[in-house]
Parts: sequence; C-alpha cells; structure tokens
Amino acid sequence: MLDAVYEIDFTILAFIREHLSCNAMDVVMKLFTYAGNWGIIWIAITIGLLISKKYRRLGVTMAIGLVVCLAAGNLILKPLIARDRPFIADPGIILSILPPSGYSFPSGHSFSSFVSASILAKYSRKAAAFAIPTAILIAFSRLYFCVHFPTDVICGAALGIIAGLTVYRLRRDRTEEKPASENK
Repeated sequence: MLDAVYEIDFTILAFIREHLSCNAMDVVMKLFTYAGNWGIIWIAITIGLLISKKYRRLGVTMAIGLVVCLAAGNLILKPLIARDRPFIADPGIILSILPPSGYSFPSGHSFSSFVSASILAKYSRKAAAFAIPTAILIAFSRLYFCVHFPTDVICGAALGIIAGLTVYRLRRDRTEEKPASENK
C-alpha cells in the first residue's frame, strides 16, 4: 500500500517538474514558499490583528490556530511519522531552493496556511479572497520545489482546515463573534 502511495506521489511530482516548471514560475513559487517559511506571512497577519483593537479577537483566534498547528504538526505528527522528504527518498531530485530540515509529513506550510485561511475565511469573505488563494499557492509551492509529497500537502491542508474551523468555532462560541455572513 505504501509503495503505491509513494509511486503516485512521485508521479505527481514528476508531472509538475516536467510540465509546469519554468523560470517565471520559479520566481513566483519562491515568493510563496518563502512567505510560508515558519508561517511568517500568517504570523505577520496575526500580529497585525492582535495590535488592532477592532480585530484583536480574530488575532487571538489566529494565534491559537497557529499554536495548534505547531504542536500537532511539528511537535507530534512529524516526529511520530518520520517520513523522509522527496529529495531524501530520491537523491536524484535537484532542488532550486535550500533544502528544508525535518520530516515531510504533514506539510507545515500547508497546515499553517490552511489553519489561517480557514479562520480568516470564516471571519470575512474579503479576507477569504486573499487567504484561500495564498494558502493554495503556498501549499503548491512545496510540491513545485519537491520538498513535500502531495500526500503531505493534502493532509497538511486537511488538518489545517479541520483545526482552523474547530478553533474558530470554539472561539466564536466563547466570544460570540459574528459569522462571516454578517461581516460582509
């Protein structure tokens, strides 16, 4: 079963390298992958929200979501599953970015991006219009540069959505924030 998953993962990565790779995409994907490093874009947004009195509750919700992501993804799942990254599993893969350290599953970039995008999307449609495409591009950039397998990214995104919606719901229930439909 695992062999079949690896085969599908490597087939998708080969397709991306062979059919989507070009100099212009390299530049765009580097911007997104670097924005996702350490969740920096989402941390910056969270800090901005925390500073604002009007959006502080949302900032606290984002901060809690990112802490859940860090704890569940980096501190529990990555060491527990200990999956090598694609370029470790196949040394023939040449990277055009610095090789990330640590294990591959789940993708931390995807997890942090989708936990943040889910929370922002529940809060506001306008925020969703920025957050969701940004999360998708950050997640895709990890495949583009062959530093994660597709299953790492898909599971990171799914975990992020689940965690984001759960944290949002728990915080909303406690703080009685208005749902997105009331924050147009």
